[in-house]
Amino acid sequence: MATPALLACDWGTTNLRAWTLDGAGDVIAERDFPGLGVAGLGPGEAERRFRDEVRPVLSAQGLPAILCGMVGSTLGWTLAPYVDCPAGLDDLAEHLKIVDGPDWVRIAPGVKGPGFNGQGDVIRGEETQLFGWLAADPARRRGRRVVCHPGTHAKWMVAEDGRLARFVTAMTGELFAVLKAHSVLKSEAPADDMAAFDEGLASAGDGSALAARLFTARARVVGLGRPAGGTPSYLSGLLIGADVAATPGLLGIAPDEPVDLLGDPGLCGLYARALRARGVSTDIHDGEAAAVAGLFALYRKARP
Repeated sequence: MATPALLACDWGTTNLRAWTLDGAGDVIAERDFPGLGVAGLGPGEAERRFRDEVRPVLSAQGLPAILCGMVGSTLGWTLAPYVDCPAGLDDLAEHLKIVDGPDWVRIAPGVKGPGFNGQGDVIRGEETQLFGWLAADPARRRGRRVVCHPGTHAKWMVAEDGRLARFVTAMTGELFAVLKAHSVLKSEAPADDMAAFDEGLASAGDGSALAARLFTARARVVGLGRPAGGTPSYLSGLLIGADVAATPGLLGIAPDEPVDLLGDPGLCGLYARALRARGVSTDIHDGEAAAVAGLFALYRKARP
């Protein structure tokens, strides 16, 4: 049986995912901690729960540990300051936050940049997945790659010669959640009607005038008699369609430039559907595997 060498954690706002890895970076054990996201933790609670819950469940007491995500934000365990974009894996490794205590624990920094309009943008967690994905194949570290990480706050990233050159954040997933729960579009129906999703994609157009396009999710029901149960799927298609239509241009991405989708396979599948409808080719890559690879790559660079 492989010997555990590292505890790796992707600790976000709502969830914690942890793995024990062997000396080659292969996963020995893994565990989800739903509800243990940093948004629900009080001051000092992250350290205690990491020590008393996460380590024992994975039999990882005393192992070196490396963490990424919102655990390094002002909401988390301790602040791991952002590094400036453009940035590479070496920059993240050089600025890992050292956590005081008896064990070797490091938290990855995020990356900050000027944003598409000079008002700033930040990324924390997805950059580790990006660098893990780049590390997995030398060909990916040559030239230019466009990578989209769908999610609550979707990240569109341009990598050049293995470095994160620029990025932009779109609040697509959060808009969907807020509108579905707290607006005139609220619904408890599942977003699983692909015909309604495709209708939403078509209604997204070029992504402009989104506030006006959103109202069509209501008007199509009360004015045209469409089934109300399809509203969440239509809304999902409309928001994702607007995202893929308008956001890449903020980074100077050509309309037909191929996109690598990195993250949850189901959500990546919806983005791939939306991009294909616009004639854009895509490949889907597993975000969890990329997170593990990124954390292990950081550990190898930082561990003496």
